[in-house]
Amino acid sequence: MSEFLRSDVMIAFAVMTAVTVASRLGGFWLMGYVNVTPRVRRMLDALPGSIIVAAALPVAVNGGPIVIFALVAAMTVSIIRRNDFLAVATGMLVAALARALGIAG
Repeated sequence: MSEFLRSDVMIAFAVMTAVTVASRLGGFWLMGYVNVTPRVRRMLDALPGSIIVAAALPVAVNGGPIVIFALVAAMTVSIIRRNDFLAVATGMLVAALARALGIAG
């Protein structure tokens, strides 16, 4: 039997999927009880950027100059183009090119 098809691994995947779906559905359900004032709307609008910063900051601190350069490139594209997908793709491309060119980081 393949190591990835072991029953304990499949059960772990199923439980993680169920918890993810439950937390997302629970969030939608709870937001039904929240009055969306202009202040709450501003907070919700800022949330995706806050999550990206929270995920990227430890990587930037520990990743060295290539990672910092890639993050700066992604932020620049995000500010200029206002397109998160394009910004992430740019950051990945810059990091991949720098590593492919052998730039030490």
